[in-house]
Amino acid sequence: MSRRFLIAALALALLPLTAGAQDYPNKPIKMIVPWAAGGPTDSIGRVLTQKMGEQMGQTWIIDNKPGATGTIGHAIAARSAPDGYTVLLASNSTFSIAPHLYKDLPYDTATAFAPVAWVALNAQVLSVHPSLPVKNYAELVALAKAEPGKLNFSTAGVGSTSHLATELLMSMAGIKLTHVPYKGGDPSLQALLAGETKMSFVDLSIAGAHAAAGRLRPLAVSTPARAELLPDLPTLAEAGLPGFESMTTFAMFVPAGTPPEVIARLNREVNKALGTPEVKKWMLGQGISGVGGTPEDLAKYQAADSAKWGKVIKEQGIKFE
Repeated sequence: MSRRFLIAALALALLPLTAGAQDYPNKPIKMIVPWAAGGPTDSIGRVLTQKMGEQMGQTWIIDNKPGATGTIGHAIAARSAPDGYTVLLASNSTFSIAPHLYKDLPYDTATAFAPVAWVALNAQVLSVHPSLPVKNYAELVALAKAEPGKLNFSTAGVGSTSHLATELLMSMAGIKLTHVPYKGGDPSLQALLAGETKMSFVDLSIAGAHAAAGRLRPLAVSTPARAELLPDLPTLAEAGLPGFESMTTFAMFVPAGTPPEVIARLNREVNKALGTPEVKKWMLGQGISGVGGTPEDLAKYQAADSAKWGKVIKEQGIKFE
């Protein structure tokens, strides 16, 4: 009799979860963006959630939780209920790079989250202030070798993709530059535009307009193929650094333990949104490339990206001061 009671109790306990997954979503969904409003991650999140909300017939709410290279927002997401009503939109500076820099994270990146989809990528543009007497990558390297450590570069902070891209550049080109970290991509960009720093890797979605206005000089793009937004700009591989590749990527995760059917629904919806003319047009205008794919695709990419940047961090001796 007691065994029957236990089986019945277990069945009843599982009913709410099953029913909740079947009628998902039945209330607003929160997307945590671990960066400040107005940045690339935030902008992508707002475009996606508007379209996904229309598709799913449910409101999406953006919740910006910036700080500590995105790890504050990640920590909040890791503690959230795994029910599909909290989604994390992350960049690889946090899901691939931060685990190699922070030794006391309040979560385990490998086990705290379940992948949903690789959302998008943004090429980076090696850019210099117009006052710098260089017109291309080769001249930049020659100047840096002639005056080791004199040329400074700005980044969005230690461990940001702009920082790691420059560390990779220094390692592969055999040059020494001086790092000037800022608290975010916009302060780093403003320092470059003002001439306070002379060089930076700037996201393509931001660099294009400033380059057109003559406020910065683009030298090369960081991806293996040229960017549609700046088709005449060579890749770094073409410019003289074969094998160089760096980009800012954006991906969607949920807390570990989220029901598989909920993850599958989210994956279908984000892929559908990425395929709509409105989202495609917006991304093209921003220099952002939509990716999409399966949760397994994201897991595979994350593992490879983490291994790559972990190696750069170790070899370059990068650490927080």
